Formats: sequence, C-alpha cells, structure tokens
Amino acid sequence: MKTARIIGWILVALALALLGHEALSALEDGRYRLVALGELWFRIDQAAGAGSLNATQAFVQRYVWAWLWEGLIQPVLIAPAWLVFAVPGLLLAWLCRRRQPPRGLRR
Repeated sequence: MKTARIIGWILVALALALLGHEALSALEDGRYRLVALGELWFRIDQAAGAGSLNATQAFVQRYVWAWLWEGLIQPVLIAPAWLVFAVPGLLLAWLCRRRQPPRGLRR
C-alpha cells in the first residue's frame, strides 16, 4: 500500500510539473495550448533518438489487437498529458491512504 501511495504522489507531482510547463509556455507565447500525451511521448522519443512510439503502434496493431490502438490507446494519447498522470495518481494516493481507526478504537 505504501509503494502504491508513493507512486500515486509521484504521478501527481509529474502532472503538476506538466501543468506548470504548459503555464510557462502560455506566458511566453501569450496563448495557452494543451500538451497531449502523444505529443510529449513524441518529443521525448525524438530527443532520445528512439522510435518507440511508432514501434509500439506497429506492435499493438499487428500482434495484439488493432482495435486496442484505435479504440483505447489513441484517445489516451490525445488527452492532455497532465490529466493522464493526475487521474491515476490521485486515485492511487486516495485509495492507498493511511486509514484512521474508528474513534472508539483509537489509543
């Protein structure tokens, strides 16, 4: 439970960092633009010189299930990156929180 809670808070921190990046970009450009998860993956992919985004798409469509890419993964890649990390992070942090014993059982 503790590990899941830590992972949840790391995801929340990453979401806040991405939201801060979008806010700073908006201040520089004068307009707000969401950064999609797929765009973020593509930027990291280009910086690393790897082709993992295209390789993942080809693998999923060819060997797993073509609908999985178009029906599930692609909508997630189009979603704002901060949201994709914030939702599971908050869920993990909340579901795995320390629970207080009922008032009558406290020492």
